[in-house]
Amino acid sequence: MDKLISLKNAFITIQDPRIDRAKKHKLIDIIMITLCATICGMDGWEEIEIFAEEREDWFRNFLELPNGIPSHDTIYRVFSRINPKEFTKALLAWTSGLNQSVDGKIVAIDGKTLRRSFDSANAKDALHVVSAWVEDNNLVLGQVAAEGKGHELAQISELLSFLDLKNAIVTIDAIGCQKEITRIIRKENKADYVLTLKKNQPLLYDETQALFNNLSQVEDIVSDSYESVEKGHGRIEQRQCTCIDVSKLFTHNSKEFSDLKTVAKIHSIRHVNDKTEEQARYFISSLPCDAKQIARAVRTHWSIENSLHWRLDMTFREDDSRIRTDHAPENLALIRRIALGLIKDRLPPKMTVKRARLRMALNWNFAREHFVGKE
Repeated sequence: MDKLISLKNAFITIQDPRIDRAKKHKLIDIIMITLCATICGMDGWEEIEIFAEEREDWFRNFLELPNGIPSHDTIYRVFSRINPKEFTKALLAWTSGLNQSVDGKIVAIDGKTLRRSFDSANAKDALHVVSAWVEDNNLVLGQVAAEGKGHELAQISELLSFLDLKNAIVTIDAIGCQKEITRIIRKENKADYVLTLKKNQPLLYDETQALFNNLSQVEDIVSDSYESVEKGHGRIEQRQCTCIDVSKLFTHNSKEFSDLKTVAKIHSIRHVNDKTEEQARYFISSLPCDAKQIARAVRTHWSIENSLHWRLDMTFREDDSRIRTDHAPENLALIRRIALGLIKDRLPPKMTVKRARLRMALNWNFAREHFVGKE
């Protein structure tokens, strides 16, 4: 309950988009009802309304509800009009107040398309949401959304510009391997980066690949390596991370990436049944030449697919959502991400998020005990 109350206090700052005569229900009541219902397994506007009607007595312990429970149409209209930037700003204020520092933690920046949020009638592409996820804290720090995936680089820049990431380690896929992105991370955020390097940066990629191919021929080189093996579900995966200190090696073009100190190669060998797959990936970083640290950052970034995106699809049915109007898809996407973080933060041992949401929908005592709090 403490986190819900602190969230309520943060969300009070969101500007109400309605005119005065339309404010039959308080904005904060509508937001908190939607969040609690989403935590407890409700994924649509009508489900949210029914949940709130069934739990009205509990909601009255911390919400005013001057005119009872808002209808699903009212909830939908309000979420269509709330400014997403106001929503994200309130979320940032809340995460800052939790005193859960991102110092030394890995902040994964990645995008996900809400596949059914397209609107053919109005020629609107599906919404693409870029989120900042902290695995260690089970927190989404913020998100930026736009129509279509073609704006992802601009979304990443915008998201980085308003987050407080001091002393964090920011990880981004190859689309974020840009000189301007490294400048924002290092100069504006005072953070470090580990970025995937592919052929969208041909000069840097060729130089890095050539360095690793001729590693034994380079004199006085500073390098480090780290190996790991994972077994499970009928597969064995071996990974070797090799890092090279390039602070005094690379050309002028490469040095335009802010504070580039290290390049890394992760060579993985994956055995599944009778098949063997090998793959080499390259990365650049502002971190010192520490292979174990960089391998951990890369592995944590890959986990965002399972920890965030996969769970949003399989547990919250995000890709099935047909909510399309105005700001509603973006705002509800943020609600889902907050709800997921709150659930994971208090998830009982050996229980999945999906099972927890189902149990909360069926057992109110369980929901109060573990996730939304007692009266």
